[in-house]
Amino acid sequence: MTPELKEAIDKYLSANKVVLFMKGTKMFPQCGFSNTCVQVLNTLSVPYETVNILEDESLRQGMKVYSQWPTFPQLYIDGEFFGGCDITLEAYNSGELKEVLEKAMCS
Repeated sequence: MTPELKEAIDKYLSANKVVLFMKGTKMFPQCGFSNTCVQVLNTLSVPYETVNILEDESLRQGMKVYSQWPTFPQLYIDGEFFGGCDITLEAYNSGELKEVLEKAMCS
């Protein structure tokens, strides 16, 4: 990963409370796992941004290094990697995700 890419990711994450790096967009998810995360975030009515990693191969590969997570989607809350689809869905079902998001929105 280039220092420029890391800096750009850091800046984007600090400017946005909730970011989902995914295949496709929130309006047009291009994989089932990305769609699941979009549906979870929509259900919680939280403002969030999406980044389509299919549009930029260097970003796609860079995010795997940045998060130390090999797959997409990748959810970031308050600048911190939260997890992929399974972790996000499990946290949603347990109520943990709602608590984490509420705390992030207040900070």
